[in-house]
Amino acid sequence: MPHSKSVSGSSAGPMDHLDDWEQSLAARYPSAESSTALDGSSKKAEEFRDYAADVRPTVREFYRQNHRHQTLAFVLEKKRQYLPLRTRRMGIWEAMEFLNTLVDDSDPDTDLSQIEHLMQTSEAIRRDGHPRWFVLTGLIHDLGKILCLYGEPQWAVVGDTFPVGCAFSDKIVFSEFFAENPDSLDPKLQTPGGIYEAGCGLDAVHLSWGHDEYLYQAVKPYLPDEALAMIRYHSCYAIHREGAYDHLMTDRDRELFAWVRAFNPYDLYSKSAVRPDVKSLRPYYEELIAEFFPPTLDW
Repeated sequence: MPHSKSVSGSSAGPMDHLDDWEQSLAARYPSAESSTALDGSSKKAEEFRDYAADVRPTVREFYRQNHRHQTLAFVLEKKRQYLPLRTRRMGIWEAMEFLNTLVDDSDPDTDLSQIEHLMQTSEAIRRDGHPRWFVLTGLIHDLGKILCLYGEPQWAVVGDTFPVGCAFSDKIVFSEFFAENPDSLDPKLQTPGGIYEAGCGLDAVHLSWGHDEYLYQAVKPYLPDEALAMIRYHSCYAIHREGAYDHLMTDRDRELFAWVRAFNPYDLYSKSAVRPDVKSLRPYYEELIAEFFPPTLDW
């Protein structure tokens, strides 16, 4: 399969490679089963809250760009650009193969394909006996990263997500970089509610733009609410891990976030060097995809 784009090189963005952000999450939120640091040393879980002191400079620069540029106006512009869902027309498996053309020439630590990474997540969910829609969500949850193949910069594809149009929470990682965001200078956007009513519900809230929101909008007609919440909010760590923005949420949002938290360990900790057998697993996943999705979708 031809490789249509690499995430290394001058156009890639501030991080050395696309998975750097996810690796930083594993340091920030270690699994309950292990308190071993990425360098192999033993650390207490609370010590990981200071991970930013040792974070790679490229990841720090990524957050600086993300927090500077993710304004309400930018998010609305990207929604106008992409949410007519007219960029491509393809099926779910075809979208996975399209994502597979995204390669990371700068990452020496893994040669697993994007599809293999997706299957690691879904297979871990399947082994634990979760419902079929949950397994499917694990398979597709990162498909929105095809935004990189449309030429979007890293900071507009991955990264922690958060509400825009209201005050930025200090529970968002590297929140100090929001001082460079033009919305920080607009008093109307720097109250706790901003442009929103208290308790309006997260469906009414604009989140920072990236792969989560894009995929959520593409698959919204086809999946149950619990799956959609996992997709839209799995990078919204300020809410589902830090408890921020509760004043905007409804009781239904809080119920759905229990599913987001159930999904989170599979997202963070399922990656390994063991390769899934894509060829043998493909018939199972094609059947699962067909159970929920039509042959082609608008993207």
